[in-house]
Amino acid sequence: MAPPPKQSDREKEAREEPRPRFHKHKRRWVWVAIAVVIALALFLLLRGGSSSSAKKAAAASKARAMGPVPVLAVQARAGEFPVYLPGLGNVTALNTVTVRTRVDGQLLRVAFQEGQFVRGGDLLAQIDPRPFQVQLTQAEGQMAKDQAALKNARLDLQRYQVLAREDSIPRQQLDTQAATVAQFEAAVQTDKGAVDSAKLNLTYSRITAPLSGRIGLRLVDAGNMVHASDTNGLAVITQLQPVSILFTIPADSLPRVQEKTRGSRHLKAEAFDRDQKNQLGTGELLTIDNQIDQSTGTVRLKAVFPNQDSRLFPNQFVNVRLLLDTLQGAVIVPTAALQRSQQSTYVYLVKPDQTTTMRPVEVQLTDGDQAVIARGLSAGDVVVIDGVDKLQEGSKVSVRQPDQKRPAAKSPSALPNGSAKGASHGSTSAPAAAGDRPSPSERPAVRREGRI
Repeated sequence: MAPPPKQSDREKEAREEPRPRFHKHKRRWVWVAIAVVIALALFLLLRGGSSSSAKKAAAASKARAMGPVPVLAVQARAGEFPVYLPGLGNVTALNTVTVRTRVDGQLLRVAFQEGQFVRGGDLLAQIDPRPFQVQLTQAEGQMAKDQAALKNARLDLQRYQVLAREDSIPRQQLDTQAATVAQFEAAVQTDKGAVDSAKLNLTYSRITAPLSGRIGLRLVDAGNMVHASDTNGLAVITQLQPVSILFTIPADSLPRVQEKTRGSRHLKAEAFDRDQKNQLGTGELLTIDNQIDQSTGTVRLKAVFPNQDSRLFPNQFVNVRLLLDTLQGAVIVPTAALQRSQQSTYVYLVKPDQTTTMRPVEVQLTDGDQAVIARGLSAGDVVVIDGVDKLQEGSKVSVRQPDQKRPAAKSPSALPNGSAKGASHGSTSAPAAAGDRPSPSERPAVRREGRI
C-alpha cells in the first residue's frame, strides 16, 4: 500500500493545476480577435463598394433631377482625311538679278517705279546715247574709207594679172598687189567689228529688264554718272511667279517622302502663315537635298509655288504641309470632343435616350481641329463638343447642333423643384437677344485636345 502524499506535494499540485486552463483561455481570445478583424475588414470592404455604387447612383439621380444640360454635339462622320507632314521654311526667289549698266555714261532717265512688276525686255533706264552715236559714226566712216581703198586695190590687182600674163611686169609686183588687197580686206573686217561694237554700246545705253519680276528700290537717281564697274547697280529684280520655298523636315521622315516620290510623282505642298490660319499658296515638291544636316537632324526640301496672287514674298517665314497620303473611310470628329484623363482619352457620347456616357477612344492622328478615331466610335455616333464641364456619367442633355441658335436660359423657378441650385447645373447663360448667337465668353469652357 502506497504511502499518502505529503502535504507539500498536494499544495504544489494545487498551484500547478490552473495553468493549463489559463493557456486555453488565452488561445481562444486570440482566435476571437482574428475573427473580429476579418469580419471588420469584410464589412468595410462591402460598405466601401456599396458606398461607391451609392455615390454613382446618387450622382446619376442628381443629374436626372437637375434637368437636361444644354450641350453642343455633332455626329462622327466617315470620309477622307489627308495625312500631312509639317515643316518650317522660308520663301526663296527662283531668280534674283541686280540690274547694272554695261557702259559708262550719265543716267538720263529712270523708266521704272519702285515696287513695279516688270516683264523681260521692258525699258528700265536710259544712259546718254550721244557718245556712242559719235563712236558709231566714226567707225562707219573708217569702214567706208577702207572699203574704197579695197575696191581700188582689187582693180589694180586685175590689171597686174593681165600684164603679168603678157610678161609686161615682174611677178613680184603682182604678188605685192595681192598682199595689199588682203590687207585692205582685213581692215574692212576690223571696221565692221568697230561698227558693231559702237552699235552694241548704243544698245547698252538702253537698260532693259533681263527677266520678269518685281523690281526693288531705286539705288541711283537720274543725272548721276554710272559705270560698268559699280557694285551696287541700279536696282534689284526678284522673280516672284513662280517662287520656291525651302523647308526642313525630320530626317526620320525622309524614307516616307522618298517612298512617295518614286516614279516621278510630285507631292502636293501647302504654305500657311506663321499662325497656320491662312493658306498662302499651293505648289508641288521639286526636289530633296542630297544630305542631312547632322547638327539639327533635318533634311531640306524645295517646293515650287505658282504664286499668282503674290502672297508669298522672298525671305518670308512660312509653315509648309506636305501631303503624303489620304485615309479613306476614316471616322472623323472635332478635336474639341476629345477629353483626357490619367487612364485614357475619352469622349462624351450622347445615347438615343438623350443621356451621356463616357466612351474611351483611340486617336489615330489629329490635324488642326479634326481628329481621326481608330477605335471606340463609329460613323453617326453623336459626341459632345461644348458643355462637357457640366457633364457626368448618365447626365441628361439637351442637344444643340452647331448651326442651331442657342435657346434662352430658364429662370430658377422654372426648373424642377424650383431650386436655384438646379439652375447652376442645368442651364447656361443665354445672350440678351433670343435670336443672337452666343459670344465666346458666354460659352462653357471646353478642354481642347492637343496634337497627337
